[in-house]
Amino acid sequence: MKKEWYLEYEITKNRPGLLGDISSLLGMLAINIVTINGVDEGRRGLLILAKDDDQIKRLESILNTMDTIKLIKLREPKLRDRLAVRHGRYIQRDADDKKTFRFIRSELGVLVDFMAELFKEEGHKLIGIRGMPRVGKTESLVAASVCANKRWLFVSSTLLKQTIRNQLIEDEYNANNLFILDGIVSTRRANERHWQLVREIMRLPSVKVIEHPDIFVQNSEYTLDDFDYIIELRNHADEEITYEVVDQHNMFSGSDFGDFDF
Repeated sequence: MKKEWYLEYEITKNRPGLLGDISSLLGMLAINIVTINGVDEGRRGLLILAKDDDQIKRLESILNTMDTIKLIKLREPKLRDRLAVRHGRYIQRDADDKKTFRFIRSELGVLVDFMAELFKEEGHKLIGIRGMPRVGKTESLVAASVCANKRWLFVSSTLLKQTIRNQLIEDEYNANNLFILDGIVSTRRANERHWQLVREIMRLPSVKVIEHPDIFVQNSEYTLDDFDYIIELRNHADEEITYEVVDQHNMFSGSDFGDFDF
C-alpha cells in the first residue's frame, strides 16, 4: 500500500523546466504526485505517494545533489503541511508556544478548513479561540462544524441571545457532538448547575471549543495547559486582543461582548 509524504524545497536557481525535471525524477522513481503548490516565496510543497521508504531515501539523496533547489522538508505530512499545499501558504504558529495558531479575518477560509480538520479527529480535544468582538469567531466555529459533519451545541454563547445551558437532553451526550462555550458568559453569568454541566462535558471524549479561554481559566479549575490548541483571530495582524472592555463594563453588561438578557 502506498504511503503519503510531504516534500518541500526552496528554489535556489530558478530556470525554465525546473518543475518538469522534479516531476520526471519522481516519475522515474515511481513516486506519484498528489498535490503541488507554492507554500512560501520561492518554495514549493508537494504531497507525494510512495510504495516504500527506500524510494523516499533514494529521492532524498538525489535532491540533495541538485544545485537548483534546497531540500527543506521530506516527512510524513502533518496537518499544517496538508493545509499549506491546499491553500498555498503556511498557517502562522507562535514561535514560543507551538500550540498557538494565528489568523486574520481575511483568512477565514483557511481558518475554517484548519478547524474542520481538527474537529474530524476522534476523542477529547480542547480548543481555545481568542479574538475581539465581531471578528468572526463563532461563525467560523459553526462553519467548521458543518465542514466536519459535526452537530454543534452552544453550552454558553451570545450569538443569537444569551445562552446558558444547565443540562443536556439524552441524545446531546454524544461524543460526535461539538460543544461550544463562551468563557465570558460562563464565568460571569452562570450558576453552579451550569458549571456541573461544563465538568460533565469536559469528561466526554469529544471536541470542546472555548471562546475567550483566558477569562475561562481565570475563573475555573482549568488552565491553559489543558488546551490542545489555541487559535487567535484578528481583524488585522497588528490588532491587540484585550479584555479591557469586559472590565470597564460591570460584568460586560451593555458592552461589545454582548448582553441580551432574554
